[in-house]
Amino acid sequence: MTIRPILIHPDPRLKKTAEPVSDLSDALRTLADDMLETMYDAPGIGLAAPQIGVLDRLIVLDCVKEEGATPRPLIMFNPEVIESSDDKNVYEEGCLSIPDQYAEVERPAEVRVRWIDRDGKLCEEGFDGLWATCVQHEIDHLNGTLFIDYLKPLKRQMITRRMQKLKRERARA
Repeated sequence: MTIRPILIHPDPRLKKTAEPVSDLSDALRTLADDMLETMYDAPGIGLAAPQIGVLDRLIVLDCVKEEGATPRPLIMFNPEVIESSDDKNVYEEGCLSIPDQYAEVERPAEVRVRWIDRDGKLCEEGFDGLWATCVQHEIDHLNGTLFIDYLKPLKRQMITRRMQKLKRERARA
């Protein structure tokens, strides 16, 4: 497995809509495995293919964070929210493409998601709490939406400027 470089905002690829996956190839399964490895290494709880520069509708997540708990890695091809609750939750969100920046985002508290797993099987499951927030955040990436897009313009611009500065510093290093 390979740890892939994660794109940092602003990058035009993060604002593009990802294409549906029509055929599960071994290359896509390998990509999914690499994404899990990259996510765990970062460390993060979710990663979308556009974050590593691949415009396919693929996300990985694992929101099990308790010490000693069994990990629950999920690989989702073509994930879509098919139901969402009227109840809302507010979580402080962060993003591997926007390092060390966090902001509160309001989203539906519960969602039902349909996707194709690594073996090509159609799956459907309800998520709540952190899992619901994470899966919505990652699906947003597939649609070219970042969590900062939910913020007021001034806060969004401030974070974008910080990321531009970080990218300049990294380029010089």
